[in-house]
Amino acid sequence: MDLKAVLKSQYHAALKTLRLAIEACPEKLWNDPADGVPTFWRVAFHTVFFAHYYAQQTKDGFVRWEGHRPEAEMFAVPWENFRDPKPCAPYTREELLVYWTFVDSRIDGWVDKLDLETAQCGFPWYKMGTLEHQLVNIRHVQHHAAILTARLRTRAGIGVEWVQKG
Repeated sequence: MDLKAVLKSQYHAALKTLRLAIEACPEKLWNDPADGVPTFWRVAFHTVFFAHYYAQQTKDGFVRWEGHRPEAEMFAVPWENFRDPKPCAPYTREELLVYWTFVDSRIDGWVDKLDLETAQCGFPWYKMGTLEHQLVNIRHVQHHAAILTARLRTRAGIGVEWVQKG
């Protein structure tokens, strides 16, 4: 079994689910303050950003996307090391889809460069090997895609199709 081919397929499937949610989001829900700090656009950006970040072998291999706005990827979480995000201008759907395309188009190359046998991934706050860390990253994308698709269903009656593989 080619593990890298499986990882690529599942990255693309999770990212496509996210894209479908981004495309389906009505304008009124995109930056709705009723959602609290993690508005739709911010959850979507956070998800694409961390898919990009953690698809690298190490934290030092990460190069920010040219359209990045400082701290746009952050939102309040209950861990001590995180903080409430600084306000920033929301990304438009079109801007976010440009970033999504940037990440999705590079996943295969990033996965090809990974050493899946490394016992400790290149992100020291994760105590696991590279292969498991990549699975965690894919699960993270799917987790947030599911949150956004649930918002769409409950707030706007919009369903998003299940994507089995990429």
